[in-house]
Amino acid sequence: MAVVYIAGPITGHENGNREEFLRAEQLFKRLGFIVLNPHCLPVGLTEYQYMDICLAMVRSANIIYLLDGWEASSGAIAERALAKKLGLLIITGSARPPIPPIRYFREG
Repeated sequence: MAVVYIAGPITGHENGNREEFLRAEQLFKRLGFIVLNPHCLPVGLTEYQYMDICLAMVRSANIIYLLDGWEASSGAIAERALAKKLGLLIITGSARPPIPPIRYFREG
């Protein structure tokens, strides 16, 4: 079964952009994916600890889904770079239900 990691901007967004992450998680779960969502992590860790855990989640995935605005997030940029290096399928688009406009591409 495919495992998708959700990446996107968190810092500087209201409630850490949690609603967008949860919309994407629900969408992919409805489609039958196993979903790795960084918002499942506990509050109170350092940025270094979050990134360490999140990069491990990227390494455990087959797909990375980049929420709108990922380009402005240093964490999401790092996650995308690792995903690209590992050859994961990279999907970009909006997480707004019912079906987001998604562009599929493999970078090489």
